[in-house]
Amino acid sequence: MLMRTDPFRELDRLAQQLTGGAGTWTRPSTMPMDAYREGEVYVIALDLPGVARDAIDIDVERNMLTVKAERRPVEKADDVHMELSERPLGVFSRQLVLADTLDTERITADYEAGVLTLRIPIAERAKPRKIAIGDKTERPQISG
Repeated sequence: MLMRTDPFRELDRLAQQLTGGAGTWTRPSTMPMDAYREGEVYVIALDLPGVARDAIDIDVERNMLTVKAERRPVEKADDVHMELSERPLGVFSRQLVLADTLDTERITADYEAGVLTLRIPIAERAKPRKIAIGDKTERPQISG
């Protein structure tokens, strides 16, 4: 149904190791996801805690679905000094290759409690259908 791709994950991991994880504006290492079929619809649920709805962008081009999100820093007063910053901030994305059997024209998205839920229906052309069997004896005759 889909394929997971995140080409920059290893580069980010290596960069964090080399820099000791320094800096507060870092790219999150993952966008955890569940994917399952619910009747005639595939459901994809992505965890995006702390991301505002307007900071999420969903694109589909042919059979490539891209979800981009930005976790922005919280505004702090001038007298606040960060002692520990483990929550990753920045822009990150996840791409999924969707099967041709899915109807990318009818994808819906909902965002609630930090979870982005995409629903992708199975295309009508991909659903099973019955094929009628013709009778050879009923062929039309050509008159001339």
